[in-house]
Amino acid sequence: MALPVRDQVKYWGIAVAVFFVVLWLLGDVLLPFILGGAIAYVLDPIADRLERLGLNRILSVAVIALVATIAFVLLVLLVIPTLIQQAAALIDAAPNYIATIQTWLTERFPELVDSESTIRKQLTAIGEMVQSKGGQLFNGVLTSALSLINLIILLVVVPVVAFYLLLDWDNMVARIDELLPRDHAPIIRQIAGGIDTTLASFIRGQGTVCLSLGIYYALGLMLVGLNFGLVVGFIAGLITFIPYVGALVGGVLAVGLALFQFWGDWGWIAAVAGIFAFGQFLEGNILTPKLVGSSVGLHPVWLLFALSVFGTLFGFVGMLVAVPIAAILGVIARFAIAQYKTGRLYTGFAGKNKD
Repeated sequence: MALPVRDQVKYWGIAVAVFFVVLWLLGDVLLPFILGGAIAYVLDPIADRLERLGLNRILSVAVIALVATIAFVLLVLLVIPTLIQQAAALIDAAPNYIATIQTWLTERFPELVDSESTIRKQLTAIGEMVQSKGGQLFNGVLTSALSLINLIILLVVVPVVAFYLLLDWDNMVARIDELLPRDHAPIIRQIAGGIDTTLASFIRGQGTVCLSLGIYYALGLMLVGLNFGLVVGFIAGLITFIPYVGALVGGVLAVGLALFQFWGDWGWIAAVAGIFAFGQFLEGNILTPKLVGSSVGLHPVWLLFALSVFGTLFGFVGMLVAVPIAAILGVIARFAIAQYKTGRLYTGFAGKNKD
């Protein structure tokens, strides 16, 4: 006999509350395990495909680990040093760019020469803030990333967790399925399938879109000779998963830098703007429709809300789990609406009479 609905709601409510309390208290501890789990989830279809080609699970995971290790070593040797160097140079150059803006404004608006001018004070304050805060943030990130504990987490714990989770992924899914309440197992499987479809479309598809656009922007900006092109392309690609924000932030930053570097040479400035315009065309007409699809079900406003709320409450770990939780809630909401539309509360007695 199934539990009463009231008891089911109570137990599931307790489980959700425990999850959020654990996330609140152990967020930093859970970080490598969440990252490892996300990596395993993304790579599981590749391992399944290798198994279908004739490899067993251990060999499939070993091949993936070898390719990932080679890619990581190449990234560390070829890309990351240049990225760090350009980021530091961009932060140091910010005051000079602000000074150039001041000069341009004072030439056209002589009243700004007055040291008591509000706009002049604001521009000076912005330049000083960018240099001081940006330098503090950059140094803090470097100090944190280069500390022994974080190096162990990044270079050892996360890959090890991802490796073992990927190795046992199918077994873990089967064990979880065995623990489902028998009365509700079919419905839970149906909801879980919808969640997996949504996450697969968004995380794997959108991750590929972000990586593709980041590489495109970085290479395009570096080919036209834009200073700090690698940093701008990295930033634009990284935040592309937030609708329109990646192209807007990256485009404004790239065009602003191009104005300083190529002032008077409007062809190169137009080329920088054209790179982002073509990137938007690629994303909207080719990459997103092919890799993400139209059935994801994560509305941009809902995604922004989830990132803001979970980022504020749980920090960086909260932002990592924001998309999966948003997908889960979205699938559950759609299932609940479908159930409601087939129920007596929605159809009333008229629906019964039609049947």
